[in-house]
Amino acid sequence: MCWGCPEQRRRGGVVTRQALHEGWRLRAVAGPQVPDAVAGRAVPATVPGCVHTDLLAAGLIDDPFLDANETALAWIGRTDWEYATTFGYAPGDDDRIDLVCAGLDTVATVTLNGVEVGRTANMHRSYRFDVRSALRPGENTLAVRFDPAYRYAEEQRDRLGDRPNAYPEPFAFIRKMACNFGWDWGPTLVTAGIWQEIGLHAWSTARLGVVRPLVTVVDGQGRVELHVEVERVADLPLTVRAEVAGVTGETTVAAGQRTAALTLTVADPELWWPRGYGAQPLHPLTVHLSTPDGRTVDTWSHRIGFRSVRLDTTPDAHGTPFTLHVNDVPVLVRGANWIPDDAFPTRITRDRLAHRFTQAADANVNLLRVWGGGRYESTDFYSLADERGLLVQQDFLFACAAYPEEEPFGTEVEAEAREQVARLAGHPSLVLWTGNNENIWGWHDWGWQEPLAGRSWGRGFYLDLLPRVVGELDPTRPYWPGSPWSGVEAIHPNDPAHGTTHLWDVWNTDDYTRYREYVPRFVAEFGYQAPPAYATLRRALSDEPLAHDSPGMAHHQKAADGDAKLQRGLDAHLPAPVDFDDWHYLTQLNQARAIQLGVEHFRSHREVCSGTIVWQLNDCWPVTSWSAVDGDGRRKPLWYALRRAYADRLLTVQPRDGGLALVAVNETGSPWRSPVTVTRCTLAGEPRATTAYQLDVPAYAAVTLPLPTDLAAAGEERRELLVAEAGDTAERALWFFAEDRDAHWPAARYEATVQQVDGGHRVRVTARTVLRDLTLFPDRLDPTAEVDAALVTLLPGESATFTVTCGAPLDPVALTARPVLRCVNDLVDRAAPVADRPGGLVPAADRPDGAAPVAG
Repeated sequence: MCWGCPEQRRRGGVVTRQALHEGWRLRAVAGPQVPDAVAGRAVPATVPGCVHTDLLAAGLIDDPFLDANETALAWIGRTDWEYATTFGYAPGDDDRIDLVCAGLDTVATVTLNGVEVGRTANMHRSYRFDVRSALRPGENTLAVRFDPAYRYAEEQRDRLGDRPNAYPEPFAFIRKMACNFGWDWGPTLVTAGIWQEIGLHAWSTARLGVVRPLVTVVDGQGRVELHVEVERVADLPLTVRAEVAGVTGETTVAAGQRTAALTLTVADPELWWPRGYGAQPLHPLTVHLSTPDGRTVDTWSHRIGFRSVRLDTTPDAHGTPFTLHVNDVPVLVRGANWIPDDAFPTRITRDRLAHRFTQAADANVNLLRVWGGGRYESTDFYSLADERGLLVQQDFLFACAAYPEEEPFGTEVEAEAREQVARLAGHPSLVLWTGNNENIWGWHDWGWQEPLAGRSWGRGFYLDLLPRVVGELDPTRPYWPGSPWSGVEAIHPNDPAHGTTHLWDVWNTDDYTRYREYVPRFVAEFGYQAPPAYATLRRALSDEPLAHDSPGMAHHQKAADGDAKLQRGLDAHLPAPVDFDDWHYLTQLNQARAIQLGVEHFRSHREVCSGTIVWQLNDCWPVTSWSAVDGDGRRKPLWYALRRAYADRLLTVQPRDGGLALVAVNETGSPWRSPVTVTRCTLAGEPRATTAYQLDVPAYAAVTLPLPTDLAAAGEERRELLVAEAGDTAERALWFFAEDRDAHWPAARYEATVQQVDGGHRVRVTARTVLRDLTLFPDRLDPTAEVDAALVTLLPGESATFTVTCGAPLDPVALTARPVLRCVNDLVDRAAPVADRPGGLVPAADRPDGAAPVAG
């Protein structure tokens, strides 16, 4: 919805809009839970916005993202709130004036000049109220009162009977963003407010109610089936005229009729492709609604892309595949799950989304799954996805709970589904609708059936209502009842051999090497935790000193037994940390390794597994979680590991048939031909055995090369590794025969230089010993600092250059010493002072001008 100028006048019957975003005041309705500092006060309100952000801006609450402040704000979700504003109105000759509320959160009563004009109970849909009779010349007062979300949800729960869910909150009994009620990565901040645009919509004769373009490509021809719903107050014939890519068409909406359809056919259009498969041309589609005398009364426009999408689930020898095809080309999904990027969505700007999309694309992600406990994502989100070629899987909004199907929920769910399917139909990036997150799986495996005692739990939504709505309104896209889902009710919903699967035994109970025991068809969720960046922790927490179990850290760990699971992972793989700096580095490293191991394993079985969607790309606040990008937007080491594991061309060493194999995966449209060498060498870099191959990997394919025994079997497991190199055609692959906790690491020795360059510093590190997973954390020196590479392993004599971007000069000594510069084997002599560590300065003749020498 676009409101345009703050106030527009209707000319010649054309639809006009007047935004009502200014002059709002917010007050709490009196109640015993309301703090004295808030009671009786009216504060300025930002619209769109929410109660929490308005109270924060007024200085009446502490930032809920910091320390444990969240816990002191539970009263907000149990309080009645009222927004009010005044605006001017000059009567015209409009037939209708509607108050259009694009999004109210959630249970609201809307009054205009003291007259109730409407009620709402669904955050996920818009509302339109005819207010012409309630308006008066001059000043008008508009008020929106919000009932507490808790009160409404608990009343519905008590009326319909409780349902099991993953968290002790009533989120299933209200059509509201479920993660507002807290999640294992999110705060419990139950919001209220005018969270999307609001304003007056004046019109006469008729207007375009819904415009739904269904875009396909068949036999080289682009086809736009345009479905239009008209709202009218005049009983006369209307003309719908549409234009796209130089092709025009029109049809008549007969007097008394409210729907029309027409088809535009474009010969040989430029096709829209996912990123990595081609370009993303977008074509303006414009629709005009006109009266018999040729007067245009409403106009709609949107950019579309010509592409076809289908889902192949034809059973085969391995079970039931789940393969997306775009323009008849199978797409290997390299995905990430997306949650709301802020617990308060109105703070998410287009620029912020664009930055997050850049981070996704730079990590070689080609699909984002919008998870079902959040929201139907914004127009900005989808238009950016269209422009960037990022595919989107959108869940309907049901997650981790049994949902009631009785009224009013049946009607509300259908209304929101119809609105959202129609709203998003024109976006080429949207390739899949999913009915829910984990609810069908929950019904099977989470002990729900006995407490439900036959009550509804959502099955009718996922297997009847939602597929029916999608089939009616958008048959151009596939629908999948759940994530996970096997394809049919007769097969367990989380069977890895069928459809999509979620792998959460890893993390919850098992070591991440268990990923190798699965060869699934499509992994829609799997993940591993780590804390956020150090600068993010320091901004959010006042703990002194920081420790993994200090009060703020503990509050920002929402997962059940989260720290114990992190410790289990460290114990299985890495040397024991002796302080918080070690713990922080090693837990972030372990997260990166877990996901890299899983992704590379699944990709190495490309002929069976057609995609992975890592849990998760982003965070909604500063928290220990499964994200690759933390709540302040900083990239964790996982991001760098994901960039490597999702690379277009991947070399990876994998266990196969009791030995080892080199697997080369090619996700480009060109054959990959390159010599490759595989060397077994000591940690000192001394070769023990080597062999050479000539890679010839077809486009969109993988090749597996078994390694001979003299390579696959180490002479001294704790002192050896494999190195596979294919020149500059792909990053090299490494295989270590022993876990880091058991390897005979030498004390880390290196030489480093720091050179100041425009916008930051260039750090060059030359290894004297092996340096395992060398990583810079420049945000420890300046919270604005970022580095371009991480998790680099160097053999003796090798060098790596890191580019650090930063707005201010950094101390070169601090930049190249613990805890900023880390590698696994610096734990060997971590107790020694920096000055006493083995190392040496780089000779001046070998340093670029201006470089500062540093001992390592």
